[in-house]
Amino acid sequence: MAKKRAFADALQNHRLGRVGEAERLYRQVLTDDPRHAESLHLLGVLAHQTRRPALAVEMISRAIAINANVASYHSNLASAHYGQGRLAESVVCLRNAIGLDPHSPEIWYNLGNALREQGRPGEAIGCYRSAIAIRPDYPVAHSNLGSTLHEQGRLDEALACFRKALDVSPDNPEIQNNLGITLKEQWRLDEAVACYRSATNLRPNYPEAHNNLGVALKEQRRLDEALACYRKALELRPDYPEAHNNMGVLLLEMRRLDDAVACYRSAIDIRPDYPDAHYNLSLALLARGDMVAGWNEHEWRWKTPQGVRERRTFEQRQWQGEAGRGQTLLVHAEQGLGDTLQFCRYAPLAAERGLDVILEVPKPLVRLLRGLRGTQLVVEDGGKLPAFDFHCPMLSMPLALGAATIPSCTPYLYADEAQAAVYQNRLQAMAKQGIRVGLVWAGNPRRHMPAMAAIDSRRSLAPEMLAPLLDLPGLHFLSLQKDGPKAPAGFPLTDLMDGIEDFADTAALIVNLDLVISVDTAAAHLAAALGKPVWLLDRFDSCWRWLAGRRDSPWYPTLRLYRQPKPGDWKSVLTEVVRDLGVGFGSLTQ
Repeated sequence: MAKKRAFADALQNHRLGRVGEAERLYRQVLTDDPRHAESLHLLGVLAHQTRRPALAVEMISRAIAINANVASYHSNLASAHYGQGRLAESVVCLRNAIGLDPHSPEIWYNLGNALREQGRPGEAIGCYRSAIAIRPDYPVAHSNLGSTLHEQGRLDEALACFRKALDVSPDNPEIQNNLGITLKEQWRLDEAVACYRSATNLRPNYPEAHNNLGVALKEQRRLDEALACYRKALELRPDYPEAHNNMGVLLLEMRRLDDAVACYRSAIDIRPDYPDAHYNLSLALLARGDMVAGWNEHEWRWKTPQGVRERRTFEQRQWQGEAGRGQTLLVHAEQGLGDTLQFCRYAPLAAERGLDVILEVPKPLVRLLRGLRGTQLVVEDGGKLPAFDFHCPMLSMPLALGAATIPSCTPYLYADEAQAAVYQNRLQAMAKQGIRVGLVWAGNPRRHMPAMAAIDSRRSLAPEMLAPLLDLPGLHFLSLQKDGPKAPAGFPLTDLMDGIEDFADTAALIVNLDLVISVDTAAAHLAAALGKPVWLLDRFDSCWRWLAGRRDSPWYPTLRLYRQPKPGDWKSVLTEVVRDLGVGFGSLTQ
């Protein structure tokens, strides 16, 4: 009778959260009866709840040895294993529990969680669906099913799951947050912001929702509000590496480089193996001109989620800058066309160390780069590769060759002379006098990639905004705009781009110009690499490559920067360009 009363008192204290008294009473029962399975089981549950997974596993395992036919014992042992990170054991226990009680939605739900953690999303989805089939109004099962579908890129299905979860549990902040994450990924920013605000209203001390709200507000260019959200997230959780990293991204866009670096370092202090923070730190360091530290950190790009997807693997090892007379180095392009035009300059330096250099580049650059000094062969990416001894991603070349300096000797690219002569004759036949100025006003919109499209919308401008330039006397303007918005009808602008097939064609046209005025595009890199004067119209949140606080560029001696003084302010940029063009044509090459 005393044992029965002690167990009842233990259970009552456990339910009331008086864990110390509950544990004392469970142990009192076990002193009298070491084989009391339910006391062993609940003592194990209590140990799991108080973060003592080893004790939890021991107690529940002893309970199962005494009474192996109770599904809840197996289920709770699975939870204890899960807390220890022993996912395989957890899955086995949950399958045992299902065998004993196949109609328990909680067991199916927990099995789904363990399988998802193991990286088995297909099986996890099946388990969540089984839990929902048994209990249709099971909000966390709908929510976790939605999160798993989201991770697989099945966003519309994920949205449906989160909405169903909210139908059942409308005041659940976690579900509101998860719905916001999916909406943000679909670039439905207003709806995402509304979800995050609902989550923070329901739970003001919810750091993850404040952080996610900051991300969405940043994409809406509501930068001060985003900064306040990150600060709130960090006030609630100072050891939150993602919030430190996201704040760094925002501060970098606000040109507060030192503050951004401090944020990235805080994130790394908390999580030393945080690839995104290391990579973002590299961009801030490079923007400050700290090339050695910047290029070292830049190698972390291959451990970011995007880098893991895009990294090339070869049997041959990556080149580290050593001399290799008679050996062959494959230098393969990465990132965009502009990056390839900027960093192909390192190939001749590798050739100077005795290597035969093969370049693998996108098709539009193949013909142009065949004229790059020191390259033995230029091949189109995706094609069959010849034999080689080493490989190196193109943006790892600075680190391999010694990251402290920038080889800025231009020109390092050249147009085909015969093709350039054809354009020279065409331009002369037009009988138009004046300084020839090429214009580029827009980049590749990449509308299928909302985040990249958002960046392009900030670096590009409407061609109508160039009208004040076209009114200046003594200038002959030509379009270098291959894609993107066309110039309005009636613009005094010569357009020969219909005959342009690749960058070799563009180079042959550019060498016949006196000046190129361009937003931050591959055409600007091409013109500068050809040694032509370039005036770059740059957005406020400038790319790292143009460095902070400069009007010139150590990458391109003939390039001059015109930066927005505040976000979106192209009017001030173009006013300055019109002024400088009007000063006199002698300023074009200065």
